[in-house]
Amino acid sequence: MGRREVLAGAAGVVAGLTLVGLTPAGAVPAAVAKFPPTAGRGVRVLVTGDAGTGTRTQWAVADAAREFHAREPFSLAVGLGDNIYDSGPNGPDDIQFATKFEDPNTGLDFPWAMVLGNHDTSSVFPGDGGWLPRGNHEVAYHAHSPRWWMPSRYYSLRVPEQNPVVEFFVLDVNPLAAYIPPVFDPYWAVDGPYMNEQRAWLDRALAESTAQWKIACTHHPYLSNGSHGDAGNYEGLPIEPLNGIHAKRFFEDHVLGKVSLLLSGHDHTMQILEPTPATKGTRQIISGASAKTSTGQPGEPAGRHNALYQTHHELGFMVLDLHPDSMRARVVTVDPATGSSTQVFDRHLA
Repeated sequence: MGRREVLAGAAGVVAGLTLVGLTPAGAVPAAVAKFPPTAGRGVRVLVTGDAGTGTRTQWAVADAAREFHAREPFSLAVGLGDNIYDSGPNGPDDIQFATKFEDPNTGLDFPWAMVLGNHDTSSVFPGDGGWLPRGNHEVAYHAHSPRWWMPSRYYSLRVPEQNPVVEFFVLDVNPLAAYIPPVFDPYWAVDGPYMNEQRAWLDRALAESTAQWKIACTHHPYLSNGSHGDAGNYEGLPIEPLNGIHAKRFFEDHVLGKVSLLLSGHDHTMQILEPTPATKGTRQIISGASAKTSTGQPGEPAGRHNALYQTHHELGFMVLDLHPDSMRARVVTVDPATGSSTQVFDRHLA
């Protein structure tokens, strides 16, 4: 689709994985036993995004992830938004959670840290991001699934709990980047209570984190060589705030230079971009091709930012191997016609 409170301490602990966060209604406790992350000092992460279609392409990527998991088990997964296409769920009991998440991911039995995307919060048309409270249905689903991990709209995960190798900061940028800005409800406004609470939480959580690696997870990217483009210039629009100018300021004021990686989806591509002076040493990674590929022209606009790796028209997923002294990234592409998968990139980032 086109352009488009405060840290409360440990809200729950599951076998070495700690969540921290608070939503307007408070963190949702799990009513079911959650799958634990794999034990050990190394953390292997399946990175997916824009997957929730229920189509054969989603299944093909999930099949490839299952094959990888059988060889090299994942500790957990990150789902970078657009979890329920095209318009988000209609409640926590919506059958779409089964057809577009549980069934395709059968056997991938580890925590899935989920991010809210613009298609998860649709109102008038798919992906407009104009019905922000709709995302609370996905938060509520946290209580019902052993895999789905979204105890609040924004939260952090530490793995393991003691002396964490990594802490993920899952953020909700939708109020800053919706096609239909929340002009009628001041709660969701750019400088309204929700975003100000999230900013204050994030600043303190990052400052207090003792993890070796700090990783921010959003749906909308800061930089992208894909068709959606960069924050502040989404879709090449000159119109504020539709161009994502407020998302750009949020990233620059609260994220960049404070985390090692920024993981995003939104563009249906896979990109590992080089850090730039603007990112203050933070590397932007996009993994949004777990069910769809880009609708832009080949290579458009692939040369805007230097990329360590990028593919714009192939399905697939990424893998992060995190250890106290190293960070390794891999990219796996998937052929939907044959179901075959190929590891096309393998590099230590640190």
